[in-house]
Amino acid sequence: MVLSDRDLKRSLKSGRIKIKPAPDLKIQLGSCSIDLRLGNSFRVFEHSKNAYIDPSKKDYSNEITREIKVKEGGQFIIQPGDFVLAVTLETVAIADDLMGRLEGRSSLGRLGIVVHSTASIFDPGWDGKPVLELGNLGRMAVALTAGMRICAMTFEELSSSAGVPYSKKKHAKYKFQERPEESKIYQEK
Repeated sequence: MVLSDRDLKRSLKSGRIKIKPAPDLKIQLGSCSIDLRLGNSFRVFEHSKNAYIDPSKKDYSNEITREIKVKEGGQFIIQPGDFVLAVTLETVAIADDLMGRLEGRSSLGRLGIVVHSTASIFDPGWDGKPVLELGNLGRMAVALTAGMRICAMTFEELSSSAGVPYSKKKHAKYKFQERPEESKIYQEK
């Protein structure tokens, strides 16, 4: 069951959902979602320097990507066809009996901006800054401003609490992340 605006307010108050900094509910609360804002850190791919990506190669991040930070309120221009990683301004912690789902905002989708390729689900026990897999499917560059509302997160109740929440998984690759971290698929066995 997806939590309504009333349930979201109760869950924020009780601590089942923790969002820091606290959202401005007058602006960020929807009927069944909470808008999250764009952070100021972006990880861009150095496609001009590398012919391909080898996911099995250990810690190739410094070779194929670099982090760019913009000032608060500064702009990041995403070109047509670009794919970059970014983070939300907010850190989100989810109780063991809830899951989160990240979705794009329609107003940005109408400009060609998508916020996730495949990673829309946030497991019970998630704690960290959601990473956005930003793409520009349009034909024109789009200026993204740090601090703008970039995505919406919905929350769903599980039938029971997770036996092993994400933050307690031994091999969870992205727990407690603060920056747009590159793929860690090489850690999988």
